[in-house]
Amino acid sequence: MIAKDLISNEIPPVKTSDTGLEALNWMMFFKVSHLPIVNNEEFLGLICEDDVYNLNNPDDVIGNHKLSLFMAFANQHQHIYEVLEIAARLKLSVIPVVNDSRLFLGVIKMVDLLHEFAKYSAIERPGGIIVLEVHENDYSPSEIAQIVESNDAKILSLYIASLQNSSRIEVTIKVNVSDLSSIIQTFRRFEYEVKASYLEVDKQDDLYNSRYELLMKYLDI
Repeated sequence: MIAKDLISNEIPPVKTSDTGLEALNWMMFFKVSHLPIVNNEEFLGLICEDDVYNLNNPDDVIGNHKLSLFMAFANQHQHIYEVLEIAARLKLSVIPVVNDSRLFLGVIKMVDLLHEFAKYSAIERPGGIIVLEVHENDYSPSEIAQIVESNDAKILSLYIASLQNSSRIEVTIKVNVSDLSSIIQTFRRFEYEVKASYLEVDKQDDLYNSRYELLMKYLDI
């Protein structure tokens, strides 16, 4: 999935002939804090709420003012992971998409971006999640996959995150099974630190119900 495949036609760009008040009204209507400014298909940058509030006269056309335009955009050929990185790093509410000539093609809504990312992350597929903490020098995706597969399971997605002020990393694994006990035991046998694990909701409810029933039986004795 690349940027041009995620473009939404719901949110129009702001033109230099539009007023600051019109831009602010569009932001409020679409519940975003940024909008692209376009002049004859040329992408000029992003206008934000602060730009409008800083105008002396919000009823004046935007083209009459020098704005602190935010030059943030994605090229139409960039992968969804790159688009998500841009949005997260710059804290954007919309991501403008341009072609190789820097002409405006449209915007990507954050909700659409997250929805597509969920598909890539296998979030919608049933299974369980295991979070490991390892030293970055000990990180071996092949060994982690081997441990999971030795327990008749498959990795659906795997992500790593650096821990602040540390040489250790956090590895989050989504697997295609809900019973994680054997996988966790194997990780611990290989001296992995299992930081957390999460069962599928319905399995977790079954676990709590069975423990409750055991407790009730015990109290009846």
